Amino acid sequence: MDHIPRLSEVLYVGLCHEIGTPTEVAIRRDVLDMEGMIKKPIHMYRGFVWMFSGSYREGFRFGSSDRDTMCWTYNHKLITDISQCWVYNPSKHDIILMEDSGTPPGFVRLCLLTSPRDDFTISSLVPFNGGAYISSSLWRETYFQSLANDRRNPNRNITIHGPCTNSFYESIEIDQAVCFATKCWPNLIRGWVDRCQRHIWPSMPVLETILSKGCHCVPIGSKISPFNQLEWRLSFSQAEQQLVCAMNHTQFLCYGLLKIFLKEVINYRKEPLLCSYYMKTTMFWIIQLGHVIWCPNNLLDCFWICFKYLIHCVYRGVFPNFFIAQNNMFINKVVGIGRESLLQQLYQYYRMGVSCLLLSPTLRSILEPALSSPSFVLSSAEGEFIDNTDVDMSAMLEIFQESFPAENISVFYLYLKSFSTLSWISLSSYQSLTLQFCTAQTLVQLAFTIANSTPCYTYKNFYVLDRIICNMLKLALRLGPVSYLLYLALYYYRTGRYEKTLHITYLTKQRLSQDFNMYVTVDRQRYNETVGSLSLSRRMTRAWMINVRLLENILCIEELCLEQKASQQNGEPMLHLSPFLVVEMLSVLTHYRQGSRSQCLQSLTDLQTLVLYDDGTYVPLKTRDISWQVLGICQHVVGDLHGALHSYQESLRQKPVNKIQEATCFRIGCVKQQLQRNDYM
Repeated sequence: MDHIPRLSEVLYVGLCHEIGTPTEVAIRRDVLDMEGMIKKPIHMYRGFVWMFSGSYREGFRFGSSDRDTMCWTYNHKLITDISQCWVYNPSKHDIILMEDSGTPPGFVRLCLLTSPRDDFTISSLVPFNGGAYISSSLWRETYFQSLANDRRNPNRNITIHGPCTNSFYESIEIDQAVCFATKCWPNLIRGWVDRCQRHIWPSMPVLETILSKGCHCVPIGSKISPFNQLEWRLSFSQAEQQLVCAMNHTQFLCYGLLKIFLKEVINYRKEPLLCSYYMKTTMFWIIQLGHVIWCPNNLLDCFWICFKYLIHCVYRGVFPNFFIAQNNMFINKVVGIGRESLLQQLYQYYRMGVSCLLLSPTLRSILEPALSSPSFVLSSAEGEFIDNTDVDMSAMLEIFQESFPAENISVFYLYLKSFSTLSWISLSSYQSLTLQFCTAQTLVQLAFTIANSTPCYTYKNFYVLDRIICNMLKLALRLGPVSYLLYLALYYYRTGRYEKTLHITYLTKQRLSQDFNMYVTVDRQRYNETVGSLSLSRRMTRAWMINVRLLENILCIEELCLEQKASQQNGEPMLHLSPFLVVEMLSVLTHYRQGSRSQCLQSLTDLQTLVLYDDGTYVPLKTRDISWQVLGICQHVVGDLHGALHSYQESLRQKPVNKIQEATCFRIGCVKQQLQRNDYM
């Protein structure tokens, strides 16, 4: 398969569908940038920072991608020279000196210069050379034990993986590193800065941003050092994010192409010697060295140049770190027989030429149509191969993942203050949309938190509080997606205003039934005809739908209190219910409370039909456990005990996404007791 521009453009378009178009990748980054800006004041209030890193933060959304996170506190201040001590207040901060003398390149030792203030630091101190040093191994083990002993932690099967704790949340693999952050750069980084200025990549604004953000120390030492338990590896994760964002889309897709080839070809059914970090580093070196034309019709040639660089590094047994070139990342990893075997494998692919890409199932499915038909041509212009509906669906999925839980009302007010501040600065369209959704979500959570936590001793107090809550929920439904109407209906039901509940439920049902709505699926033609010309904000409020979320410690409806407690005890922070399900549930319960038997039974029939016969369009598969549970609760309420028992049993057979099995078993026991009592009578 010789390199020709036509095949490169076909591969470019195919990778855009597989990895993301320029707009989709920009949306992913904008949403996460907005999350970081919103949460910054809350991080300062809590005293620590959480940050996404790795491929997810860079804009990839592979099904197998893990979520890398880094966490550090504001109280630890790292310096590179003793003269920098005066910058910080020793009575408020732990001042830590980074020592890079006598350590392998890319590693430092951390010497504590002040008295420790937290248990993590105290339990990790080791005497060395007359000073108190923080042991990376003890630090890592302490954090591992704290996670393993935390029953509220939703992540399970926790293990130590390198500098991180590795765990799974549902099917998502999560790596967490508790580290130290510093704005001070080690001396070895000066060579990298000079190289960047010499090769003019990254650009000077990007370089200045990188240098202003600093770097991190993660808890793992060098494998070749006798004192590696005291060593910490320098991490340039924030810098890497900036560098990946500085790539043009052809470069980003080439990076993704290398990751796919690594996973599906090089490491397929083999003990992996290479990881995706090597692919990222390869991209950095090739881009900085220049002499490559990065454009869609040259993508195959770009891949081949990167692949040859990788072979060259394996052949030499030297893979220099991009930031500290003296750090050979192959030491104690790609060595001996393993390196020889890997080199032979890569050389076989080299002899095949770029046709080795066909060994990957993903890449073969992209390239085969073009290889079998010489006339097969695809335009690489984004507007010609992706519909605006796809972009909106991608944006909806990204934005609706955002969640802003708070431990008290003060944190909610900090969120609202952050929203107000950010609304006055210049934002991209998708950042503004993310801010709008997050404002609506926080208003809903705050409204129900106030309703749950504020006592009303007089009717006047209740009236004032009720007006505040209703105004919050009405503002939220004006800012949020279509299904946010249901939170107002839930509040009315909770406070016994059943006519208003039915009115809102009826309005919601009408709006949910529109054929242009975007939920699990969407009618592209009707969506474009009806809302395609509207602003992003109006599109969200008129056509986008999201599951109803019931967060832990925030009671929205008494009938599901048991499920919320069970879910919370098993580490699941919220229940997810289909808006179509909630509409029918409220209809059943409200008619029952009003004593409208016939209408209650009709609504129950509609609910049963929805749960029984839906194919995932209106009741997503991930909500099936709670959906059967809701049906059982409604049947139980109206007195259909046999139907309720069957529904609860069906709930247990579903994938336990919401982790409500304990509540289900309790309800099954209650139904069986009632049936036995009825039989006895």
